[in-house]
Amino acid sequence: MIEIKKSRYGRGIFATRSIKKGELIHEAPVIVCPDDQYKKLKKTALRDYYFNWGKNYDHVAVALGYGSLFNHSYKPNAKFDNNLKQETVDFYAIKNIKAGEEIFVNYNGDPDDKAPLWFDVY
Repeated sequence: MIEIKKSRYGRGIFATRSIKKGELIHEAPVIVCPDDQYKKLKKTALRDYYFNWGKNYDHVAVALGYGSLFNHSYKPNAKFDNNLKQETVDFYAIKNIKAGEEIFVNYNGDPDDKAPLWFDVY
């Protein structure tokens, strides 16, 4: 259903077939980072790849699989939900996505959130 390919933003996730709005795209298992290791994590290459985690988003987790490779857009075609029970980040299509199209999420979590990010958005 998805694959990693070169994107104008580096690497990205692309649809290998048409994906319908509402369809589950990917379930990425996570490694929840212990609180005492969070400061160390922020100093590593993983600093741009973790998700806020927990009932109150007071922890962080690193998504495995394709989970940390979706690029950001303020006009995303997908969203992600933290599945605390299964310890996965679940990615869903919020629009119909064509085969070959890059899949984007809004890193702020809410597809409509236009708040600035920690990096310059193209």
